[in-house]
Amino acid sequence: MAFSQSIKKSQIPINCHLCDTEKNIRWKCIDCELLICDKCKDGRHLRIKNAQEHKVISIKDIGLYSGELDFTNIKCPDHATQSCCLFCKICDSLVCPTCVSKVHKKHANDLIEISEAYHMKKESLKEGQIKFQMEERKAGTKKEQLVKRKDVEKAKHSKVIQDILNHENMLKSDIDKYIKELKDEVDENLKTIFKSIDTDLSIVSQSMKLSNEKNNKVEELIKSTDVANFFSDARRLEKSMEASVPKTKPSYNSIPKFVPGEITQSNVGVLQSEESSEELGVSFDIIQKYQTELTAILDIVPCVDNSVWISSNLDSCLINAIPKGKELNVVSTFNIKVFGMAITSPNIILLSVGESRLKQLNITTGKLSDTVYDVSPLVSTSIHITSDNKVIVGGNDDDLGRRAVFIMNEQGDHETVYEHDKHNQPIFTYPRSITSTSNGNIHVVDCDPGKEGRVVVLTTGSGVINSYKGHPEINKNSPFQPNIIVTTPSDNVMVVELATYVIHILDNKGNLVSWFDTEDIGILCPSSLAFTPTGQLYIGCSKKESSTAKEAKIYEVTCSEC
Repeated sequence: MAFSQSIKKSQIPINCHLCDTEKNIRWKCIDCELLICDKCKDGRHLRIKNAQEHKVISIKDIGLYSGELDFTNIKCPDHATQSCCLFCKICDSLVCPTCVSKVHKKHANDLIEISEAYHMKKESLKEGQIKFQMEERKAGTKKEQLVKRKDVEKAKHSKVIQDILNHENMLKSDIDKYIKELKDEVDENLKTIFKSIDTDLSIVSQSMKLSNEKNNKVEELIKSTDVANFFSDARRLEKSMEASVPKTKPSYNSIPKFVPGEITQSNVGVLQSEESSEELGVSFDIIQKYQTELTAILDIVPCVDNSVWISSNLDSCLINAIPKGKELNVVSTFNIKVFGMAITSPNIILLSVGESRLKQLNITTGKLSDTVYDVSPLVSTSIHITSDNKVIVGGNDDDLGRRAVFIMNEQGDHETVYEHDKHNQPIFTYPRSITSTSNGNIHVVDCDPGKEGRVVVLTTGSGVINSYKGHPEINKNSPFQPNIIVTTPSDNVMVVELATYVIHILDNKGNLVSWFDTEDIGILCPSSLAFTPTGQLYIGCSKKESSTAKEAKIYEVTCSEC
């Protein structure tokens, strides 16, 4: 341990003790006390006498290895003169012979060797450590999402501030424009009023001039001494003595009063809260893990009695089992290749078995029989039953080049067939899995095995309304190859794809709302999904591609935001 820490602190590179050149130290021989590289471990070190019996450990385990452990000299805490000889699993404690004879007589079947208990505890601690590491990774992911959220909000802040400033400039421009319009309108009002008044002023002025001229003539006549002409001139003037009042307008327009408008938030702009579209991500937590002896779990159907139906067409196997504790207790097994299944009643399960007509299995009697649901001349590939008991079946025929999705009533009548779009082009390449949401939309996994696929969203009367082809970040290095789709309790849909271990969560219109990488919680090769009646999620897995063992697992998990 001290040596390991000194390396860490000093950061001085150490060469292999055998070749003295290689700096990539990978191993330590406990017997020789030599630090060695990969090459020397399998070469020079083996030339040392009895080297094959030496204890060689990874450099990562220096400090953890303490030689052969001594389990024979552990003093009993209750009996000082005794050494512990066994471990009681029931009491979770070490026991000595006296303990066994006095307290643990009835625990004989649960007494094990101390070394066995040591390794059992060590494995338990390792499992706990894995959980801590997973939690740390999940917390790290959450931290990254929160930091990203801060960056998003910072960018939004900058944009909103800029929008406010732009609006301010626009308002100033609009105000200047409107003020000018008001001033121009007042100027035009003044011109109109002045024109009206000036017209009457001209009339009045003309009348005043005429009256003045008449007044002057009368004044001259009064002062005249020409008596001979006085009477004739007076008679002429008397006829025009009536004064005429000039006719002007009874009223005139006036300059309008200016009433300032009130500036409020509503006419300047307001800040409106909105739901954030930036998801922090969905959370999955493992409740239980079940081991099977199948190659792959390709379909799961939970029942109301807590049992599950599991199919693996790679093994030509259909199993009914009951999860109990950590065990998956098999009730019945059928040697049949199943491509899709769905429960129609407590006693009947519909099966797609690679034929045009669906089969039904009577759970009580185990009898397999034909149904009224037929997609001839195509072969059924998938089954889904809607909340109003419509049976939706996917069909395919490579020889005919036809692929379709059929909606049937309980009598097997084809109510709707989706095969071609509005341009008369085929909609599907291979309808692999089907589900539906409460708004009536049908979601179809359309993916030819081994090729890139998509999720097609159909709606009654309009056909295809959306097509989800994966996410550019999630599927940056691997094409989107969806396998199974299910509807969540909150009416979203979940899609699992084989290549990335990612579960995509879409809304009921087929838009991505969130996603989760199952590898973050140790679930590898997810291949099927199913929700129980109580809202728990089963994730069925396939064996690793490199493995030949039949070791497919099923995980029961809780899922937030689903």
